Amino acid sequence: MDNDHIRGEEYEQTNVHNVYSKIATHFSSTRYKPWPVIDDFLRSLTTGSIGLDIGCGNGKYLAIRDDIYIVASDRHVTNLTSNEIDYFGVAKSLTRKYRSSELIEFATQHEPHSAIVADILSLPHPGAVFDFAISIAVIHHLSTRERRVDAVRAILNTLRPCGEDREGSGSAGQALFFVWALEQKNSRRGWDVDDEQDQMVPWVLKADKSGDGVGKTYHRYYHLYRRGELEEDIVAAGGEVVRSGYDRDNWWSVARRR
Repeated sequence: MDNDHIRGEEYEQTNVHNVYSKIATHFSSTRYKPWPVIDDFLRSLTTGSIGLDIGCGNGKYLAIRDDIYIVASDRHVTNLTSNEIDYFGVAKSLTRKYRSSELIEFATQHEPHSAIVADILSLPHPGAVFDFAISIAVIHHLSTRERRVDAVRAILNTLRPCGEDREGSGSAGQALFFVWALEQKNSRRGWDVDDEQDQMVPWVLKADKSGDGVGKTYHRYYHLYRRGELEEDIVAAGGEVVRSGYDRDNWWSVARRR
């Protein structure tokens, strides 16, 4: 493991993962309504499809359909070993050490789907078997381009190639990626093309209504994607862009393996 990777991992631990651990309950309470592009993508899937939600947060997209199966995951502390997971990468015994992400506690409530803890750069799933994947507002938290491209590659590698579904035919699996856009001058944040792409974004925890406790502001690292950058990362990761667009201050792309 090179020094840049170690530094990136340590930086993200401090400026992303530790922050989400502290704001998890409040963050989850603000994340309950599915976005239309993601809702449409999931509703377009064939009944019985099996896929992944990488960086699932509180698992709000697991509630959209119960006739597909999703293995959802969010950031872990302890790696899973090969004898502790089943074929699809689900922990055989979801003990507390695997449920170290506070947000995963919320996601586990969405049956029939599964929720595990896993790192986007160290996914426990087998390659080339899944029908679909979604990764919503996750990759922009990785602090170098190399790590972002590696994350896209890791997700694409889980998808089945064209003609290799469980019946031996069919189109290639597809992944939907969402990342924050640099171009959001009409938002309350006001960023645009002349701004820095690497930003520390505040999350304000207010004191509770009883008057107990003190409000606090935490800052999370984001890489803001410029127009076309997500597509460039997908191609660099060995993928092919199927379609892409802009929605709610985010760039999004649907991609498949090339």
